[in-house]
This record gives sequence, structure tokens and C-alpha cells, in this order.
Amino acid sequence: MEMKVIDADGHIIERDKDIRARLPEPYCERRGALLPADGLDTSMGGLLGGLEDNDIPTRLKDMDSEGIDVSVLFPTSSFSLTQFIERDYAVAYARAYNDFIADVCRQSPRLKGIALAPFQDVEAAVQEVNRAVTKLGLAAVAVATQGMKEHLGAQTFWPIYEEIQRLKVPLCVHNRRQGPASEQRFDSFLYMHTIGRPVETVIQFVGLVYGGVAERFPKLRIAFMECGAGWVPYWMERMDEEWEKRGTVEAPLCRRKPSEYIIHGNWFFATEPEEAMLPYVIERIGEDKIFFASDYPHWDGIFPHVVSTLRGRKDLSESAKKKVLGDNARRLYGWGQ
Repeated sequence: MEMKVIDADGHIIERDKDIRARLPEPYCERRGALLPADGLDTSMGGLLGGLEDNDIPTRLKDMDSEGIDVSVLFPTSSFSLTQFIERDYAVAYARAYNDFIADVCRQSPRLKGIALAPFQDVEAAVQEVNRAVTKLGLAAVAVATQGMKEHLGAQTFWPIYEEIQRLKVPLCVHNRRQGPASEQRFDSFLYMHTIGRPVETVIQFVGLVYGGVAERFPKLRIAFMECGAGWVPYWMERMDEEWEKRGTVEAPLCRRKPSEYIIHGNWFFATEPEEAMLPYVIERIGEDKIFFASDYPHWDGIFPHVVSTLRGRKDLSESAKKKVLGDNARRLYGWGQ
């Protein structure tokens, strides 16, 4: 199937029953919800998020209306996997979720699923990454880092990256709405949703660079989702400045200027279709690293105007639009290479 327009970051709305049916005993018999919840009202009393109950046939019709050929499906609530204290449960849940999303994607070749891995147990995570990619056909490995005890650059996780690189699939950093651990100053969902995900993502972005992951795994494709791309030039410049003064001592595995890894390496960034900073980001890092995401069916997406908004922009070249709408996502996911 020819893939011209790829929604590189859509979502499935997994239900408790979907995962419970695939969990082994005794986890399937747990009382109450399988996942922790923060109790916040995402939908503002039902005013937002009316698409989230859509079924697969409706999703495919909506993709047709947008002109999307392929949609990549990330988890929603299951991203809280990294907050699990019980390692065995994290392993079982990751397997159950991956089985679930693989079953979903069997309904149409236009849907591509993303795997979860239990970072709490590195050995088990390596095994699950292999199973998810080689047995289930999932397209990438995603992680939301809230709740993790170490940043993603820590060498603890390097065996996972080695396996992901070997399998030639990307690592996708896709954080949730919460802020860093123990942050207590948010007084509304609005405040938290504005700040939490971008701040947590930057923590991991900097940790991966300073930790030497880009140096040690040069063929590993890494993508950052759900924060737009306007933040990237600022943090490249800031990291370069800090690294020049202290990097030799405090980040010895980061052997080059951080910006060089971003500009010349295998790092990718999702953009919002209407993001005003996009032309400047392309000027700074090139047009080969930016892909678009609909975030469908979440409440803060702009369906059915995602693709048309990008196509209609006057501040982007036709070459850049083509790459953002499909070519870069093909490179990120390793399709057609």
C-alpha cells in the first residue's frame, strides 16, 4: 500500500476490559481499575473529547475525510505503565497491552500499533520488545517517563536501546500530562496540561543527549511526541552552552556538541499542524526531522482540519509539506527503506 500521508501519532482509547481479557491470572482478577487515575476532568464535563468513543470503522472513515493513508496508534491510559511499583505486574500489563493493540491493527493494514515495554525490568523489557516487533509486528516502542526513577539517558536502559536499534524500529518518547515527580504547584488541569508534558519531555531529551545515548546508539531513531517542535532550537542552544563549559567532566559520553546530534543524527520531532514556530525549526534543524501528528481522537486535536491546515500553510515550501505529511514518518518508522 502506498503511504503518502502518515499520521505519525494517533491514539487508541483502550478500555479496562480490553486489557483485562488478555492479562493472565492473578492480574486479570484484580479488583477495581487496572490503572492509576488522577481524577481530573479531561472532558470538562463532557464538553470536549466527543470522538473518543469511536470504533475502528468510524476511525477509518475519519482518516478518509482527512486524507490520511496510515495512522500510527499510541496508547492513552496505558502510558501510566511506568508508574507501576510491581515489576511482575508491569511485565504482564505490557504484554497484554501489546497483544491488544496488535489485535486492533489486524482489522486494517492502515493502522500501525506501537508497543509498550516494562522499563521496571530491563531484561523482561528486552524480551518484550523483541516479541512485540518480531511476533506481533508492532512498529515502534514508546515510553512515558512519569514515575521512572532514572532518566532515559541512564545506562540502566541501554540493553533496551540496543535491542530496539538492532530491530531497526524507533524509540518514541511520548509523555503524559503530569509534570515531574512531586510537582505540587498545579492548581488546574489547564495549568498542568500546559506545563507537565513539555517539561518532562525536555528532562528526557537532555538526559538522552548528556547520557551519551546518541553517541552510543547512532542508528537508533528517537522521536519526541506531543509537545510541538518549537522548543527544540532553544534547548539545543542551551545545551551547547552548558556542555562547552562542563561537558567534558559531567557528560563525558556526550562527545560532540549536543546540537550536532540533533541536526545530524536520527532524532525526530512531532509538530502541531498550526504551529507558528515550524518554519524557524525547519531553518535550524532541517526539514527531514519533522512529522505531523493528529492526536486523534483526543479532545485537543483539530480533526477534521489537520491535513488541510498543513497543506494550506503559506509559510512552508511544498517540499517541506511533503516531508512533514509523510516522507519523514516513513524514515522514522523505517518503512520503505
